[in-house]
Amino acid sequence: MEDLLRPIYQERASHPHTLGILMVEKGSDYSPETDLFDVILFVIVQKGEEKVFIKHYAFEEKSASLHVVDEHQVKEWVLLGSNRKVINWLLNGKVLFDRNEYIEQLRQRLLQFPEEERKVKMGIEFAKLVRRYIEGRSFFEKDQWLDSYNHILHALHHLARLAIIENGFYPEVTVWNQVKHIEPQIYKLYAELVGSEEPLDKRLQLLFLASDFFIHSKLKQGASHLLDVLTKRETSWSMAELLNEEELAVYGVDLAIFLEFLVEKHVLSVEKITTKGQGVFHRHYVVEKK
Repeated sequence: MEDLLRPIYQERASHPHTLGILMVEKGSDYSPETDLFDVILFVIVQKGEEKVFIKHYAFEEKSASLHVVDEHQVKEWVLLGSNRKVINWLLNGKVLFDRNEYIEQLRQRLLQFPEEERKVKMGIEFAKLVRRYIEGRSFFEKDQWLDSYNHILHALHHLARLAIIENGFYPEVTVWNQVKHIEPQIYKLYAELVGSEEPLDKRLQLLFLASDFFIHSKLKQGASHLLDVLTKRETSWSMAELLNEEELAVYGVDLAIFLEFLVEKHVLSVEKITTKGQGVFHRHYVVEKK
């Protein structure tokens, strides 16, 4: 297969902006890691005309998908976890071309998983966990159990990824296989939610109690990155300032609910700033002094 695709990837390797090329072959007849293609050619470029360029090929009744991706997009996927199959490609793909050991250095960074990157990823997962948990609880209180189930299931996925990151690993596509060995208590929660014969409302009730415990126990790690940013200055932050802070852009739509959650948990304080309207104040946020 590699010989047939050689002209395609050699042409890409000759481009001066190409940093590395990986090949990932389909592992089984039904393999979502390669989008059901027989082979993936993953090309990382220093600066592409497009963030992502994809072309499909057919050969000998087989299929191939060529992905040419800007390195900034790859870093964003790795940081946000928004394209988790790419982690598998980067760590396990066969290296076909590696300019100045770019792929090797990237792999080492992924395996070492520096503390600062872990902090950011834990913050992202914790914020998503909080949102899903609160939404799930809201549906539960309205007796909308199936909607509640959907949200608490997603919350458990974020909790699982948070636990994996906390232990120094990148979450893979098979996240429950990972967490089963890293934090079996979280795996047990998942198994009870999806496999128990208890009525759904009883299962959810137990899950919310357990989730309360896990969220509290992981609050310090989950909020660490956000608090580091907020303590860079002594004065409080307006919401507009927080939204414009580049380091906090990774939280996206989850930032507001994350802030309010931390206010409820007395991690952040609200500072009221006078406005022109009598009795109406601007709401600013500051890390609560212990």
